[in-house]
Amino acid sequence: MTLEDFTVNVKLKLAGLWVSLVLIYLYADLFGFYIPGHIEEVIEGNLAGFEISQILLLGFMILMTLPSLMVFLSLTLEAKVNRWVNIVVGLIQLVFVLGGIVDPNIFFVFASSVESILLLLIIWYAWKWPYQED
Repeated sequence: MTLEDFTVNVKLKLAGLWVSLVLIYLYADLFGFYIPGHIEEVIEGNLAGFEISQILLLGFMILMTLPSLMVFLSLTLEAKVNRWVNIVVGLIQLVFVLGGIVDPNIFFVFASSVESILLLLIIWYAWKWPYQED
């Protein structure tokens, strides 16, 4: 006997990858609070060597809003637009993830590696979006 299987639509694959990415972002940030001295640094108004400001927080919020919105957009945008939005937003996110991979904490390096793989898969699936006969 063969197990029943079906082809998953590229929109569902992309949405699932974006959900996975958002969850790993959240867990990595949450686990960061377990690093000794991290909470004290935040209380003092610093984050990874940067002064915490409204502009910094807005930048982080915009950066983290994009993948959250991509879950919905991947399911609803027209295919041609969807493909390019996933590629562009995936590349933007990848640049920021790769920029943060120099963190000395091994769990951040692991999380960044997984995030990079997920983003490469998003870009790949969007790039290889299947065509249909007209």
